[in-house]
Amino acid sequence: MLLAFDTSSAACTAALFDGGRCVARKDEQIGRGHSERLVPMLAELLDGREAEQILVGVGPGSFTGIRVGIAAAHGLAIGWGAEVAGMSSLALLAAGANVDGEVAAAVLGGHGELFVQQFDGRTGEPTSELRNLPPPLAAAQTSAQIVVGSGAPALVTARGWGEAVEAWPSAANALKLPEPLRSLPAAPVYARAPDAKARAA
Repeated sequence: MLLAFDTSSAACTAALFDGGRCVARKDEQIGRGHSERLVPMLAELLDGREAEQILVGVGPGSFTGIRVGIAAAHGLAIGWGAEVAGMSSLALLAAGANVDGEVAAAVLGGHGELFVQQFDGRTGEPTSELRNLPPPLAAAQTSAQIVVGSGAPALVTARGWGEAVEAWPSAANALKLPEPLRSLPAAPVYARAPDAKARAA
């Protein structure tokens, strides 16, 4: 069995897969408090079962939430003797959009900036680099009509067009991710700003 979970956002989400099929899932919007809710949620989901593989969301997103999830994944991996890998939280978010064209995932970060990346809605492959930018610069880096995530309204407002969909990652979509995006190191992912600098006004 494979256990996937993500704590990078206001959601606490987990799913259990058997033979590639999702056999149990839990998705809760809790805001904060992942450290208190995650372990009881996993216990409810597993109901005494163990997994041979663990996939944990590695961000970007909530600084504290990501670390809670990664710590839990490593703890379970030790206890079960399971393999553990990381998955892109933005790719997981985009995987729930169910669009044919490109989709941009935008998540609120610190200091009013956004974590943003575009994906092919059919294959889940990234079509842009992962960035951490103020909304106006993030707007200039995206071309997808549909933008999903907690940062979607800010990005679409800054851009002046598009559709903002406030959404959260769901671990039930973990196996929709391309292999490279669900075989990452189980360590926090950090975004970077673009090399080009915006001109001073």
